[in-house]
Amino acid sequence: MASEGSDRAACEVWFYHLERTGLDQALPELLEKTLQRGWKAVVRSSAAERIDHLDGWLWSYRDESFLPHAPSDEPGAARQPILLTTSQENPNQADALFLIDGAEPGELDGYKRCVVLFDGNDDDQLRKARRQWSAVKARGFPVSYWKQQARGWEKQA
Repeated sequence: MASEGSDRAACEVWFYHLERTGLDQALPELLEKTLQRGWKAVVRSSAAERIDHLDGWLWSYRDESFLPHAPSDEPGAARQPILLTTSQENPNQADALFLIDGAEPGELDGYKRCVVLFDGNDDDQLRKARRQWSAVKARGFPVSYWKQQARGWEKQA
């Protein structure tokens, strides 16, 4: 159960339904906002090849900036503000967990927020996100659903 009987607030679980842009556009923006809050992040994928892709992409996605990060298998990765991984661990003591490619949340203790990003044009990802929504809600976590609109993200539930 989510932080039952503890002084710490339960991790908020936010579902982001991608419709207008892909993950490569949406994830860096959300990671920037996370760092602006003074939080650290873990980005968990179910696919090692996605981690390899993001490792290069987050250095170059925008000419005027980059996001400091490392894959979890690099030396000193635990000191990074953004950690890329396929594992269930939180070695950088991140405040935010980003789940992509259908990665499972696992234990959410220690996180303030878990963000599930899924492609609204992929039936498999939609089914998995619906299953994850039901599972985290049943575990007692506060959940929100955000849908990509023409004017930005809009909270739907």
